[in-house]
Amino acid sequence: MVLMRGAAEDVDGATWFNDLIWPMEANLTAEHVLAGARLACAEMLLGGVTAFADHYFEPRQIARAARELGIRADLAPTFFTEPGGAGRDAAFDEVRALATTADDLVRVSVGPHAVGTVDDDDLVATAELAAELGLRVHLHASESVEQTAHVRATRGGRTPIRVLRDTGMLERGVLIAHGCGIVADDLDDLAAFADRIAVASCPKGYLKQIVDPMTPLPLLNAAGVPLAIGSDGAASGNTLDVWEAARLTALTQKRQQHDAGAMPVQTTLDAIWRGGAAALGRPELGRLEVGAAGDLALVDVSGPHCRPIHDLGATLLYSVRASDVQTVVVGGRVVVRNRELLTADVGEIIAHVE
Repeated sequence: MVLMRGAAEDVDGATWFNDLIWPMEANLTAEHVLAGARLACAEMLLGGVTAFADHYFEPRQIARAARELGIRADLAPTFFTEPGGAGRDAAFDEVRALATTADDLVRVSVGPHAVGTVDDDDLVATAELAAELGLRVHLHASESVEQTAHVRATRGGRTPIRVLRDTGMLERGVLIAHGCGIVADDLDDLAAFADRIAVASCPKGYLKQIVDPMTPLPLLNAAGVPLAIGSDGAASGNTLDVWEAARLTALTQKRQQHDAGAMPVQTTLDAIWRGGAAALGRPELGRLEVGAAGDLALVDVSGPHCRPIHDLGATLLYSVRASDVQTVVVGGRVVVRNRELLTADVGEIIAHVE
């Protein structure tokens, strides 16, 4: 979605989706997705991101880009419920194809779009496929309190999280995108499966589209559910800068909870490291320890915007920019050195996108 960067601004969520984004997506080709994925992977690597989860169309093109540039990817082929089930069947075929070629760099999850756009039968089928192949699930759920209210009104009073439980999805392990509409009634269901689920919060888009409240971190903490931090797509968040996303997460949680001590520095950094690893179901990521995967970023903190350093964690969270990343290593392979991407020509990628 980096191809749509800046193309849908200053509008509410419904206008953003219906009038601007979906008409563009209807015209996407495999070549478009490959070009966008290469640009996205370059931007992420140069910003210190070593692994990402994506939920989109043409996943084999995204896998091609990730392998070419040397970044880890967890890809979830997206589908909506539609008459005849053609969309679901095509997405399931993509899942099976990607599963046969999965490796340490590129893995696959099952990707129904959202609880509100995928019916119970298709969610059950998703859980069955995930169980058959030993995969996790990635989808949008409880994206807003309004969405939660709509699902309750149309699904027998059940919240989106309860729908996920009833259809067997939570048991399989789920990366829940956004979760801003998670409510107190969801606490028991979340706690029961906290060892295999995570919620990814992407605050920049919520600020732009006035999503209120944002991801309810106290409820997640009470349930023991890991929090991960995402940039969302560049159509809503403009950048794939996770440093920015982490900073906004901390600031918006302080404001939402009216507590300056909410979302402290180390908690926020843990969310982009260990929380991200939990969201991918890959505990070997997100840490520098014996037996871990050997992914790391070296960050230059010598710039004037980082000095003086009283607390290195605070410097990383509140001062560092993506452009301060100097070297990036993925699985022991250096892919960025001296702020230069070694695996592809960034100028050529940009020219192709244009």
